[in-house]
Amino acid sequence: MSLRSFTLHDLITRNARWYGSSTALVFGDQRVTHDQYAGRTARLAAGLAAAGVGQGDRLAILAPNCLEYVDLFGAAARLGAIVVPINWRLSAEEVAYVIEDVTPRVLIVADEFKALLPQRGLDGMLCYTLGAAPAPWQAVSELYRERDTPTADRPGLADDSGLLIIHTAAVGGRPRGALLSHRGLIAASLQTQLAWQLTAADVNLGVLPLFHVAAIGFLLATQQAGGATLLLTRFDPPSLVKHIDEEGGSLIGTFPPMLGALLDAAAAQGSALAGLRVVSGIDVPETIARLRTSCPQASFWSAYGQTETSGSVSLAPFDERPGSAGRAAGLNTVAVVDELDRPLPTGATGEIVVRGPMVFQGYWRCEADNAFTLRNGWHHTGDMGRIDADGYLWYSGRSPAKELIKPGGENVYPAEVERAILEHPALAQAVVFGVPDVQWGEAVKAVCVLKAGCTLSAEDLIEFVGGRIARYKKPKHVVFVSSLPLGSDDSLDRAAVKAAHGGA
Repeated sequence: MSLRSFTLHDLITRNARWYGSSTALVFGDQRVTHDQYAGRTARLAAGLAAAGVGQGDRLAILAPNCLEYVDLFGAAARLGAIVVPINWRLSAEEVAYVIEDVTPRVLIVADEFKALLPQRGLDGMLCYTLGAAPAPWQAVSELYRERDTPTADRPGLADDSGLLIIHTAAVGGRPRGALLSHRGLIAASLQTQLAWQLTAADVNLGVLPLFHVAAIGFLLATQQAGGATLLLTRFDPPSLVKHIDEEGGSLIGTFPPMLGALLDAAAAQGSALAGLRVVSGIDVPETIARLRTSCPQASFWSAYGQTETSGSVSLAPFDERPGSAGRAAGLNTVAVVDELDRPLPTGATGEIVVRGPMVFQGYWRCEADNAFTLRNGWHHTGDMGRIDADGYLWYSGRSPAKELIKPGGENVYPAEVERAILEHPALAQAVVFGVPDVQWGEAVKAVCVLKAGCTLSAEDLIEFVGGRIARYKKPKHVVFVSSLPLGSDDSLDRAAVKAAHGGA
């Protein structure tokens, strides 16, 4: 590795020395120590190197949380390769786009997600499956081999090299792959570990899917501390309560309605969730108050961050400043600027900008977007906010250019939903935006105009859209109107539509 760099490979190697016999990963009835994890990543890296994988090659994976997923992170770190976690909640069309965008050298797919793969476009890729391996597939287990050559360690890898490409929601109708570096991910994990005071005794309840930067952040912060991660394939509140009680689960990331369901299950099972001490994510004050009452030893942490910032750039216990997104973490600078990138005074609302080691390397093959997003020495988040006199960040919505909807913590851009809606032959116009939702925090609403002489039900349109993009992106509410208001330039007046139809 290079002289002044510290990569994920270095972190795994360090943990094997410091915490070798302690548990690093639990998956089902399998328990893997830190020393064993280092060995697993070395064997997988050897197999990938023998298959011709080199620095900068992309390794795509479409799978639920599992040991092989985490092994791939470590193996890629040894080789200088880049992992592309694919969201298995996407539609087949969206999965095909991600694969085409990154042209992976290796594709690893779980059996249950093979139906999402494109029928064409896989030529030249090395395709592996986590299950049975009928030709032309190979079993991923065949990649693990003893190291018999030094090729699995590539000297000179700088920590600003890419480690992950995570596709974000589509601003202009197509997703963009955010390239995250070793440096950014390790900086994010270090400041999270310090904020939460994680130690080798902590156990991360890995229930969020590993295609999500939050899940990766929890995993790496726990690795940074030498603790263990319990990998779970789905969110099942009763079994999660059992895991917390039996494994000493101490930290978890949640999005609505997960925390409420967990507290309901704990009450039903008579559990106090005694080991739980850190919960972080998004939720309503009422649910956070329930956590405070039933689990007084646990703190709910508010935060602000993006995939593009490798995780949270501000965080604090919710009770420290209720309603805020915490204060800037220790390894980055957060500011608020006007439309000319001039710093705004305390309390003024503007665009949130960030700089520091956590900022991503840019969007994959999107040079024009990178020039705009990373201009003037800042990462421009596209989000609006203000910073109070004590340094707490208050999020106040998205900029008009990047309006975002977050149902259940997922990112949905209106432009992407509108594009899918307008593929229906009966639709003339559509405006999509987010509305409050008790269960999911926010829901997708569409206000639509039909073409003359056409009829269509809301239910049929919702199903039509759900067949073209990920189903969590389809509208929950649809309203048909005779016309939509126009602005002075004859473009759709989105603000007027939202003001008139903003209620669920």
